[in-house]
Amino acid sequence: MHTDIKTLGDLRKSGYISRSIKDELRENLIRKIQHQEPVFIGIIGFEDTVIPEVERAILSRHNINLLGLRGQAKTRIARQITEFLDEYMPIIEGSELNDDPLHPISTYGKEKIAQLGDATPVAWLHRSERYVEKLATPDVSIADLIGDVDPIKAANLRLSYSDERVIHYGIIPRSNRCIFVINELPDLQARIQVSLFNILQEGDIQIRGFKLRLMLDIQFVFTANPEDYTNRGSIVTPLKDRIGSQILTHYPKSIELSRAITAQEAKLSKAQKEHVQVGELVANLIERIAFEARESEYVDSKSGVSARLTISAYENLVSTAERRMLMNTEQKTTARISDLSGVVSAVNGKIELVYEGEQEGAGMVALSLLSKAIRNQFVELFPDPSKLKKKKEVSPYKVIVEWFSAGNEVDLMLMANENDYTKTLMAVPGLENLIVLHMPDLPENEKLTMMEFVLFGLAEHSLIGKNALVKGVQFKDLFGSMFSSKDVFEDE
Repeated sequence: MHTDIKTLGDLRKSGYISRSIKDELRENLIRKIQHQEPVFIGIIGFEDTVIPEVERAILSRHNINLLGLRGQAKTRIARQITEFLDEYMPIIEGSELNDDPLHPISTYGKEKIAQLGDATPVAWLHRSERYVEKLATPDVSIADLIGDVDPIKAANLRLSYSDERVIHYGIIPRSNRCIFVINELPDLQARIQVSLFNILQEGDIQIRGFKLRLMLDIQFVFTANPEDYTNRGSIVTPLKDRIGSQILTHYPKSIELSRAITAQEAKLSKAQKEHVQVGELVANLIERIAFEARESEYVDSKSGVSARLTISAYENLVSTAERRMLMNTEQKTTARISDLSGVVSAVNGKIELVYEGEQEGAGMVALSLLSKAIRNQFVELFPDPSKLKKKKEVSPYKVIVEWFSAGNEVDLMLMANENDYTKTLMAVPGLENLIVLHMPDLPENEKLTMMEFVLFGLAEHSLIGKNALVKGVQFKDLFGSMFSSKDVFEDE
C-alpha cells in the first residue's frame, strides 16, 4: 500500500480493501509459506513442534496461549508474529482506537468522516507499532485494560457522564487492529480475566453503565507458565475455553540445539570474540549444567531451568577467561575447565530450589551440577572407569593414576599464564598420550583443555583426588585428599 495516500477519498480510489487482523495474518502467512520465505527467525529447536502449531493457529484465525516454563521463547514468538502483518496500515488520523477509515468504530472516527467526508485525513501505522504487550500483575485493573469514565475529561469538555466522549479507553481498545500480548496470564485476578470474555468471544467491550458496543479487532496472544496454575493463580475455565489454540513450548532437546541458542543469544563484545576462544568441550559443559539442573533432585522441576542460565553462564565463562588474559597481559586465550568456576554466580540466580536444595545452598547445588556435567561428559569421550573395573581390563588411565599414587601433585592455578598452564599439564606422564590415543583428530589448540578435563574427570570418578586451593585446584593421590570437604571450584 502506498503511504503517500493522505485522505479517505484517495484511499477508496486506490482500491484498498479492509481486512480483519486475523485475515491479514493468515493471508500473509500463506504467502510466506508459498514463497518458502523464513517464517520465524532465530527460534531454534521448535521447527518441528511449536512453530507448526503456531502456524496452524494463525491459519485457523485463533487467539493463542503459549504455555511453557520460563525461558522457552514464548515472548519472542509472540513478537515475531508482527512479521505477518502488512508493512503499513491506514488509520483515521488522530484516532485513539486506530480506526479503519472505511469502517470506523469510535465516535471520533465516525464524526470525523461525517464532517470531512473524503477529505478525512489518513495516517499510516507501521507494523512495528501494532504490537502491544502487557505484563499481568495482581494490581492490573479493569480500567487499565478496558477503560473507565474520566471525570477530568468530562469537566474540561463540559460533558455529562452519559456522553461516550468522557470515556478514557484502556490499553485493549487502544490496541484495536493490533497484536495484543498478555504475559503471565494466570497472574491476572479472576475478576479481571472475566472482563476479557466478551472481547474474545464477541469482540466487543463494556465500560461501566454505557450502552457501548465497540467491535474491536485484535489478535490476542497470551503466555503462561504451568507452575502458575497451582502456585500463584489460574486461568479461569471460561477464558481458557475462549482461547482457540493452547500451544505447549519446551526446552531444547539436545546439547547441540542448546549450544546454538546460547551462541545466538550471548552478548559478547567484538574484543571478546576475537581474543577468547571457547572450544567445543567447554561449550558442551556449559549446556550440560542446564540439562543436569532439569534432572536434579535439588531443583524445582515445575519452575523449570531457563535458557537464560546457559546464556549468562557462557558470558561469565568468556569474561573469566578474558580477565585472566588481561591480568597476564596476553593477547589471546582459550577458555579452560578451571574457568568454569566463574559460571557459578550465573547459575545461582537461575534455579529454583526445593527444600533439600535450600538446605544445601544455591552455591553448593551449582557446584554439584557442574561436577555432574563433567562426570557425564567424561564417559562420553573416554572409557568409563566403572565399566573397566567390572571387566577387569587394563585401565588406559593407569600411568596417570600411578604417577599421582607415587606422591606427585599438580597445582593448577586459576590465573596461570599460558606457559605455566602448559608446563603444568605436560608434566603429568601419560596425559598427552591418552588424548592422542582417544582423540587423534583433536585440534592442537584444544589439546591442553582436554588434558585438563581428563584430570577433572578422573577426580570426579574417584581415580585421583582433588583439593581446592585459595587460587586454584590441586590434584593428588586420592587417599591424600579424601578428608578434604572443600570443592574444587571454590571461588578464588
